[in-house]
Amino acid sequence: MTYRKSTAHKGDSGRVLVIGGSKTYVGAVALAGIAALRAGCDVVTIAAPEKVAWAVNCLYPDLITLKLQGDFIRHEHLFSLTPLIEQSDVILLGNGIGMHEETRKFCVMLMKKYPNKLKVVDADAIKMLRLQDIKNAIITPHAKEFEILLNNSNISKKSVRNYIGLNVILKKGPVDVIIAKNNIKKIAGGNPGLAKAGTGDVLAGLCAGFLALSKDLFNSAVAASQLSKEIGNILLKKKQGYSFIASDMVDEILSLVPNKKNN
Repeated sequence: MTYRKSTAHKGDSGRVLVIGGSKTYVGAVALAGIAALRAGCDVVTIAAPEKVAWAVNCLYPDLITLKLQGDFIRHEHLFSLTPLIEQSDVILLGNGIGMHEETRKFCVMLMKKYPNKLKVVDADAIKMLRLQDIKNAIITPHAKEFEILLNNSNISKKSVRNYIGLNVILKKGPVDVIIAKNNIKKIAGGNPGLAKAGTGDVLAGLCAGFLALSKDLFNSAVAASQLSKEIGNILLKKKQGYSFIASDMVDEILSLVPNKKNN
């Protein structure tokens, strides 16, 4: 998935901006951000409340952080994020972001202001948006989040493809279902050990990293789903059971993401 020329410059293989985190949820953006880097993109910046961002700096020095004032993301933060959003190839929104009303306003405003920017929409951001609000995104709900998205959007499961537009939905489960307007693919595999905290953040980060490289929503979602399940199977054997955690997944990515030699 990673192709690099000998003349490559930093940023040629993509820049991802992860927007999320809150006083309660600190680790989600870190897991998502480092997964995006491991997927092969060049630069990942985490925009998060200042205490979250400082904690991310301690966890992973490879991640750049923008420290936003306050304990959660508010709609007025959009102005300070504008330069970073415009420089980034992909926006990953929602990991650990929380459900404050001011955060919901931020999410809606971001979607409205940047309809053409490639995005990955995950976690609480899914719960605060309608499908009609979202453009050019991979949306990564589990079963309950999928129901909430459909209810917010006032559409049925049967009619979802009529409203999906340019988006791709990666519905997570024992069998992942990747849904586009004119395509659908099921990815089996994995194991119940993937149904634990943080694994969805890693999957979202993989989606964002692959998307920054390829600019292809559907194939990035498929690749992220396949890789996540493969990692789960490897860790099940290595740990001899379900004791593996999301951080273990991040460490395993490096051995599985295919790399091409310089052209």
